[in-house]
Amino acid sequence: MSGDKSKGRRVRDIPPQRIAQLNAGAEAATLAECLAVDFAVLMGTVLPEIGDDALAEIRSSASTGILKRMSIAARVIGNRLGPSALGRLAQHPSDTARGWACFMIGLAEDMDLPARLDAIRPNAYDPHFGVREWSWMAVRPHLSAELDAAVALLSEWTADPSERLRRFASEAIRPRGVWCAHIGVLKKHPETALPVLEPLRADPAVYVQDSIANWLNDAGKDNPDWVEALCARWIAESGTPETARICKRALRSIHPET
Repeated sequence: MSGDKSKGRRVRDIPPQRIAQLNAGAEAATLAECLAVDFAVLMGTVLPEIGDDALAEIRSSASTGILKRMSIAARVIGNRLGPSALGRLAQHPSDTARGWACFMIGLAEDMDLPARLDAIRPNAYDPHFGVREWSWMAVRPHLSAELDAAVALLSEWTADPSERLRRFASEAIRPRGVWCAHIGVLKKHPETALPVLEPLRADPAVYVQDSIANWLNDAGKDNPDWVEALCARWIAESGTPETARICKRALRSIHPET
């Protein structure tokens, strides 16, 4: 997850008054601000009817990792308030609240994969960097569990006019990813994702280029020869500056001196 790195790089550097604003529902401007939010305080503000016992459960999870806390918060909200809370969260100014909406979609038990991707699509397009990251993290377990179907569905996203949605298509199924479980099949057989990777090999958006390069850098940890061969083919077939940039970054761990 990335944001404006020019301010508030560490949680401890954030002024108390800014923490209070975040806990009252203000949108975070940096990753540090995202991590500084007190979930129990924010939830009590956003959903005052949630109940003290629910907030106590949220407080008890405060020492766990951020990804797990997001999932716990979504589960608590879903159990106490049901799906009716989803719309309120999805429209809230707080990026953390909108992130909880992502994880409610991820936890929903009555959605097949196409419906789940349709539901998460607005979050994948969200203006806030954090919500866009939560969107793919929230549904990644389902993508991993139905990988062939996921690749087929996400390949359609690669033609979307929005660079945010094109980036989601690759970022959501990175073999290793960030803050998430690895996808073992893609570590062993990265070629499975080619229907998503190939259409993006010369994408004009740096946002997408970086995701494809990171995808291949992940794959290179287990299959360096495959990544080298793919990049060689792409450069021969495409020859654009965009492809060259992707491949240079993709090979940075294999050839760190270049």
